[in-house]
Amino acid sequence: MEVLFTFDIKEQQKEHLLTKFPGVSFHYEKSPEVQEAEKANVIVTYGGDIDAALLERATSLEWLMIASAGVEKMPLAEIAEKKLIMSNVRGIHKTPMAESVLAHILALKRSLPVMYQRQQSKEWNRKVGSTELKGSTALILGPGAIGSEIGRLLQVFGVRTIGCNRSGKACPSMDEMITFDHLVPKLPEADYVISVLPSTPETKGLLSEEHFKAMKESAVFMNFGRGDLVDEALLIEVLKEDMIGHAVLDVFETEPLPVENEFWTLPNCTVSPHVSSLSGKYVERALVIFEENLEKWLQGDRNLRNVIDLDNGY
Repeated sequence: MEVLFTFDIKEQQKEHLLTKFPGVSFHYEKSPEVQEAEKANVIVTYGGDIDAALLERATSLEWLMIASAGVEKMPLAEIAEKKLIMSNVRGIHKTPMAESVLAHILALKRSLPVMYQRQQSKEWNRKVGSTELKGSTALILGPGAIGSEIGRLLQVFGVRTIGCNRSGKACPSMDEMITFDHLVPKLPEADYVISVLPSTPETKGLLSEEHFKAMKESAVFMNFGRGDLVDEALLIEVLKEDMIGHAVLDVFETEPLPVENEFWTLPNCTVSPHVSSLSGKYVERALVIFEENLEKWLQGDRNLRNVIDLDNGY
C-alpha cells in the first residue's frame, strides 16, 4: 500500500509511522511527480494542492485524507465522480480556536489593546474603560466541536450561550438553541456574535444588513469560520457607520488580505491573519486521526472518522 504526504512531518513522526505500519510505503513530496501520484492509494494533504489534474494522474487513489477542516476549494465534483473517500481532521482545531476567541474577547473586555498602545508612549492613564465578561450573552453560529468548546469556556466566565445551526438540535455547552430562520429576532440579545461556520451553499452570504441592524450597537462580531459568510463591502460599511461595536476577523474573502483593504485601518476592527487554529500540536493531533483511520483501512473497514459528505461539503 502506498501513502503519499504532500507536506513534510518530523523525522520521529515518520519513524513512528514506519514502525506502526510496516507494510505501508510512505512518501513525502510537496510537489509529487507523476509516478508518485499514480502509485498512491492514499494522499494526505492540506487540500490546496489537490486539483483535477492531479486526480487524473492518481489512478490508484482511493482515499484523500485532508489535514484541515475546510474543503470548499477542492474539486469536489471530480472527487465524487471518482467515488473517492475523503476525510478531514474535524475536531482538532477546537482547543486553539476556542482559546483564540476567548483571548480576543478578554482583550477587548479588559482594554488590553489600549494598554499596549499607551505603553508605547509611556502614558500612565487608568481610564481604560474595562468591563466584565460575566453576565453577557454570546450567540455562536455553528456550535459543533469548535463552537461547543467556545461555549464551554465562555460558560466558565458566566456567559449565557445561544447556539445557532440549521436544525436547532441541542448541542453541548449551549444554554439555548435556535435555527438560522430565527437568528434575526435573537440577535438583539447577543453581546458577542461568533461564527465558526464552514463554507457551504447555505452559509455563503448568510449574514445580511438586516442581521447587523438587529445587533446591539455595542455588539462584537467575530468571524472565525469562513470569509464568505458576509459580503466584505457590507461589513466595512457596518463598521464605518458604527452599527456594531467591533469586529474580530480571522478569515477573509481573499487571503492574504490585500494591503489596500479597509479592514486594516478601521479602528473598530481587529485583523487576525487566519491564525486562530495554529498550534504546535496541530500535526500531532492530525496524525492521531490519520493513524486511527489507517488502521481501519488496512482492516478493510471504510467507516472512517470524519468522512466528508461531498454533497454538503462538510
